[in-house]
Amino acid sequence: MKYRKKPVTIDAIQWTGKNQEEIKNFVKQDMYFSSIGELYIITLEGEMRAPPGDYIIKGVDGEFYPCKPDIFEKTYERVATEN
Repeated sequence: MKYRKKPVTIDAIQWTGKNQEEIKNFVKQDMYFSSIGELYIITLEGEMRAPPGDYIIKGVDGEFYPCKPDIFEKTYERVATEN
C-alpha cells in the first residue's frame, strides 16, 4: 500500500542561533537554552537539541519539535498568509 501525507498547514520558525526571543515567544515553555546557548525543545519523545539552521515546527496538536533544514524543505512549502 502507498500513502500520501495529508495536506496540513503548520507554523514554523528557523532557529538562526541569534533569534532567541523569537523562539521563546513561539515555543513558550516547551524549550530551554543550555548554559552555553544550545537550544533544546521538549517534544513528545523527550528533549531534542536543535542546532542553528533547524526549523522549529508546531505540530497539529500543538506539540513542538525540531526539523533538519533539508527535510523541512522537502516536506513543506511556504504559503501566503492573510494580513
